[in-house]
Amino acid sequence: MNNQDRLLITAIENGLPISSRPYAQIGEKIGLSESQVIERLSLLKQQGFIKRHGVIVKHRQLGYQANAMVVWNIPDEQVKGYGLKLSQVDFVTLCYRRPRYPHWLYNLYCMIHGKTRDTVMRQIQQLIQQCDLEAFQYQILFSRRCFKQRGAIYRKELTHG
Repeated sequence: MNNQDRLLITAIENGLPISSRPYAQIGEKIGLSESQVIERLSLLKQQGFIKRHGVIVKHRQLGYQANAMVVWNIPDEQVKGYGLKLSQVDFVTLCYRRPRYPHWLYNLYCMIHGKTRDTVMRQIQQLIQQCDLEAFQYQILFSRRCFKQRGAIYRKELTHG
């Protein structure tokens, strides 16, 4: 990792600029071309310096005021298949597996965002029917507040050392 890479990582820590060409804008600030920024980010990800590069959608600002995490108790030998089914549904924005705990039986999680609570509830009923989930225990956990959403902050010694 060189000094240019450190500058690049620092430049993306607070997110990409809202622009039709964010990589060009970043490159301009740190002395790289747009293609060099894209190439360096790809290489840093391959080398493990960046674990993930993705979008954070601020759904409330887009008018999606209701969001629910639906947690499912799926038999462990079936959870992968049901996870794949859920992740294919267009209104499911996130789907992942988590370990069970003695006081928490749920092992499959999916997030649904909607403009209203009623919309989300209808989508959950549609999801249950479409993915054959009628037999499984679940809970719907609606968010009460929105926390600050941001990307990763890299270790100080990596970016400034």
